[in-house]
Parts: sequence; structure tokens; C-alpha cells
Amino acid sequence: MSQDVSEGRTGALTEPDIGPPAVRANAAAEPPPGTIPAHHPSANHGPQRPPTRHAGRNARIPGPVAPSSPAPAGSEVRRAENGPPCVVRGVADPARNRAVERHWSRRLNRSVAARPVSRPFVRARGRHAAMSRRQRWEGRYVRTLVLADLAAGIAAGAAGFGLRFGDQVTTYNRAYIMLSALLPVVLLAVLAVARAYERRYLFVGADEYQRVIRGGVGLIAGVALTSYALDLDLARSYVLAALPSAVVAVLVLRYALRKRLHLARARGEALRRVIVVGHELSVIGITRQLRRERYHGLEVVGACLPPNADGAEVGLPVYGTFDDVAAAVEQADADTVVVLSCPELDGEAVRRLAWRLERDEVDLVVASALVDVAGARTTIRPFDGLPMLHVEHPRLYGGSRLVKELVDRVGALVLLILFAPVLLGVALCVRVTSRGPVLFRQVRVGRDGQMFRIFKFRSMYVDAEARLSELRHLNEHDGVLFKIRDDPRVTPVGRWLRRFSLDELPQLLNVVAGQMSLVGPRPPLPTEVAAYADDVRRRLAVKPGMTGLWQVSGRSDLSWEEAVRLDLRYVENWSLSLDLVILLRTMTAVVRSSGAY
Repeated sequence: MSQDVSEGRTGALTEPDIGPPAVRANAAAEPPPGTIPAHHPSANHGPQRPPTRHAGRNARIPGPVAPSSPAPAGSEVRRAENGPPCVVRGVADPARNRAVERHWSRRLNRSVAARPVSRPFVRARGRHAAMSRRQRWEGRYVRTLVLADLAAGIAAGAAGFGLRFGDQVTTYNRAYIMLSALLPVVLLAVLAVARAYERRYLFVGADEYQRVIRGGVGLIAGVALTSYALDLDLARSYVLAALPSAVVAVLVLRYALRKRLHLARARGEALRRVIVVGHELSVIGITRQLRRERYHGLEVVGACLPPNADGAEVGLPVYGTFDDVAAAVEQADADTVVVLSCPELDGEAVRRLAWRLERDEVDLVVASALVDVAGARTTIRPFDGLPMLHVEHPRLYGGSRLVKELVDRVGALVLLILFAPVLLGVALCVRVTSRGPVLFRQVRVGRDGQMFRIFKFRSMYVDAEARLSELRHLNEHDGVLFKIRDDPRVTPVGRWLRRFSLDELPQLLNVVAGQMSLVGPRPPLPTEVAAYADDVRRRLAVKPGMTGLWQVSGRSDLSWEEAVRLDLRYVENWSLSLDLVILLRTMTAVVRSSGAY
């Protein structure tokens, strides 16, 4: 077995003091024809033999190129049983595959540097080009978050001082000037302790907002306990004005930065390049789901399939089998690997894959079908050394539901007061432009199957229900819902109301009455509930909502199966922070008006 030294750049090794004489003498030797020294990119050693096509179970997929790392022990036996691995079809496109630029570069590769024979090969951290790009934009995002939080703390401190003392500086309030100056620093420290700057909680999801809220509540409680224990003469009005406003300002600024990131991702920026590993049907399903919305930042660029799959239906470049994931990351210039549930990839196989991806700091994500149902209710607990996934029951009753009930009713009452001029204006438009009542009342099914009458602004002509049977064959939805884009029963004003969801504002009356919630599944019709399957009836375990995951994720543009999945996810994983995120996303969904018809 040849020594692991850099042999391909003889010119780079002729300089003095590069290594011991034995190493330099061995490095000067030419490698045997047609071979590649271990652990070195093929671009450093001149032209190589093209990959050959092998016959076998993967005959429809070309043979592999030289991998960027040695195969694990025992892989020869597996490949002999499963046939040759798959690789990407066709010639690599340098415009898409940035890894090609790195291999074709004339600059001296880091792996060329001579090193003692006794030291094993270790790839330098950050060498992977895709990972380096991701680290750059993620670092900029975190630095922007820190500056935004500092600005929120400064503004909250100034607002609290102004509301309590005005613009007059006296001997009494000089101490509060110091407190206002320290507030941004203390706020940053509290958010750091709450782990609100960890990248795994940023960019997507509600974890970031949950940690900000926990940190803010902890800060307020800590200040209250400290002032009480030390008997500090601290103005309560200052504390009540500065600290809550700081937390709210942090949430608003972080939400604005999140939306700016989502807009950048819609333009194709700040995306993670993903290799999906799994069976064909699973790969097709997750690819279709990720391509529907790009705010999550995952761009699927290739797949690795089982040895007996040809990959003709996945619509992606197939870079190999499960044994070629590490090489596929290099070829596709990816920075994330998503492993789907399949029997071939057990714990031992995933652990070996994690070891191979660790050198380049490539993220490994395991997508479990259970997490889609259980979500935050899953915890890993060891039992006699065995890690077990424990699934807790959803919070359908108890104190948290009472808090949600209180927030819903108080929030709906406040919104009714704020939107009173809008409600009056819309009512006048509906009354003047078409014959019939202003409000439309319809029986819907609520929590535990209870019936109630929902209130909406009338957006259709008065004979809309009678004309439903003659339009039934034009239904564009694939489930029990009836939806057509150009419904002739909708009035001109009704189209405008539906586009911006203004027709649903009277449902605030249902929320105040306790029949609905601000956030929840869509309120169904009795005829729809009669056609529900047994698992779909789980949607009736909570109150229906004015908005929800279904409404902010595409509304009528979603398939029935996807709408049910989103509603069930909300039922299983409800939380106050998730409600807050959905309410914030509702504003952007209304502005976009996608799926509103």
C-alpha cells in the first residue's frame, strides 16, 4: 500500500524545507499509470481514465467517477451484492456545479502540502465551497440579528425613559439613564442564554420566537425578583414600559428579517443545496413538497437511490446509491443531506454516513414520518442504554387551553374595535352594490362536532346555494371542498373581498362568542364532515380558526391531502408561539392573496 503523501505536484515539492528527505524522495516518484493517490482530487494528477459502464442491476445508470474519499470497510462486499452504484447522468455543468471549478483550479490544493507519514489525512475545516458560502450568509444574518436586537433594546430603553420621565434629566432619573444604557447589553445576554442566536433555531420555524419570548419573560421575572429581594426603589411604570416593549420590538424586527430572508430565497439566494437519500416515491414526495414553497431554503439538487432503482421518475440527477452519498455531495456541490425513512438505512448506516459527512461539516437531516405527526411532542429518552423516542399526548385540554381561550376572546374584541371603520365601510359596499343581506350566515361544524352559525360578509349573489348543483361538475378541488377560480356566483365586490380575506372579518364575532378561535383548522360544512375519513375527524378535536396553517400555506391552491396534513399538524403541535407565527404569516398571505378565490 502506497504512502499517503502528495505526489501529483512535483514542482510544489521541490522547494526546500517542505518535509523530511524521505518524504521528498517518495513524493518525487511518479505514481503508477492509471492510478490516483489516496485522498487527493483527481484534478491534481492529469487526465484520468473515463468511467466505464458496468452491467448489472444498475445497468441504466453510468458507472461511478472516482470518489473524493475512500470507501468504508466492507463496501466491496455490498457493491458486489447490489451491483455498481449510480452517478449523475451526462457531463457536469460548470455553471451549476461549483465543485468543478475547485477541481479545475490552477491554484495549489491544500491537500498537496507535505505532512508526516504518521499523521492521518484530515481535511481542513471550511474547505467545502458550498458550506463556506452557507456559512458566509448565515454569519451575516446572525450579525444583523445582533444589531437589530441592540437597536430594539436602545429604542425600548429610550421609550421607557420618555414615557416615565419625559425629556427632563434630573438627579432622580439619572440612574434610569444608566439602566436604559445597560438594557441593550442585558437584552443581548438574555437572548444568548436563551439560545436565540443558535443557527439551528433560526431561518425557519417558530423555535426562534419561542426562545425570544422565554428570554423576555425570564428577564421581566428576574428584574421583578431582584428589585423585591434587594428592596430597590424601581419605578414600575418604567419597567412595564421598557421591558415588554423591548421583547415586542425584538420579535417584530426578527420577523421582518425573516421575511426579508424569505424574499431573498424566492429569488434563488441563501438556499441550501440538498441531496435527498431514499426510495423513489419518498424522494418524489419530498421534492414536490419542498419545491412548492422556497421560504424554508432547501433546494433539492440531486438524489441517491437504492441499487435496484433506475431513477427515471424522480426528475432529479441521480448521483449514486446509498454508498455514494459523500461523493454525491462533492459532485453536486451540496451542503445538506436529507435521509428519508427506508429499511436499508438503519442506525449503523446513518452513523457511518454522519462520519463521512463530518469532515466537511455537511449537515445531515433525518426526515421521519413520525415527526410530522408528533413534532415538538417527541423526546429521546434512554432506557437501559437504548435511545427511545417518547411521544407525549397533545395538549387538547388543561391550563394551556384556558390561556388560548382568554387570548382568543380578548384579541378578537380588540380587533373588532380596531377594524370597526373597515367593517362599516365593507358593509356599505356590499349593501349598495348587490341585492340581499350584508352578512352571510351558514351552519358550520365546530369543536367535537357541535354546530354553530358562522358570520361572513356576503360575497355571492343571493341564489348562490340554489345554483351549486349546476356548477358541481366544474369543481377544481380534489377533495370534499368545492372551489372554482371564476365562480359566476361571486359578485364583483365579493371578488375584491375574497382576494384580501375581508369577507371573513365578521368571524371575530364567532371568536368572541367562543365558537371559533383566532387560529385553528378551517371550519367545515356538515356535508364535508359527513365525507370525512376517520383520521380526518381529528380536525374536530379543537375549535376551528379564522386562520391556520392551511390558510397561510396556499389556501385553495393546496391539495386536499396537503390541507388535511397541515390541519392535523396544527392539532397535534399547538402552542401559543405557533399561533403568533401563524397570525404574523397571515398578514403576508393576505397581501399576496395566493389561493384566495
